[in-house]
Amino acid sequence: MKVVDFSKTNSILNQYISEIRNVEVQNDRLRFRRNIERIGEIMAYEMSKEFTYSVKDIRTPLGIAPVSTPDSQLVISTILRAGLPFHQGFLSYFDGAENAFVSAYRKYKDTLKFDIHIEYIASPRIDDKTLIITDPMLATGSSMELSYQAMLTKGHPAEIHVASIIASQQAIEHIKNIFPEDKTIIWCAAIDPEINEHSYIVPGLGDAGDLAYGEKE
Repeated sequence: MKVVDFSKTNSILNQYISEIRNVEVQNDRLRFRRNIERIGEIMAYEMSKEFTYSVKDIRTPLGIAPVSTPDSQLVISTILRAGLPFHQGFLSYFDGAENAFVSAYRKYKDTLKFDIHIEYIASPRIDDKTLIITDPMLATGSSMELSYQAMLTKGHPAEIHVASIIASQQAIEHIKNIFPEDKTIIWCAAIDPEINEHSYIVPGLGDAGDLAYGEKE
């Protein structure tokens, strides 16, 4: 399975990663959300190189211009709520894509133990389409796994792209074991080495949903 780690390349994307991690910058919610969007936009551009293309004849005022454009039918699936600005970044580039939304949350048994629950899904059929599942933070990979299983109730995609901003190495290995190897690509802006006892990515950035939209009760 192909894993793309953008942190290993020199790109302006790393500037936005540095800002969403920086405790002196990240509390500006507007800037945090916009940086998340911009990371999604850059990732969408790079991801588009993996799609299927064909040449179409486009009529201009003066003649016909052959243009190679994507043929892939896209469905962008997002895990709420932290995924919304990331999703918007992809949608800014893939404006003709269909959209799906999955509500996944941690239900704590105590301060350290929790289960992941799927509460809601809204999605089109995904049979033979290119499925992009976005989640800004992949800590254990459990939310991504359950969201993928929920999406399979809507059909079976031809290709799968898992997109994350910061993932733990543990989550990457988990996804490799769960998703079909022959049709999945994992895209990450950065991969961090570990998670702590609360299953937060270290060094990570904190709670992306709270930083984007405010603390929840």
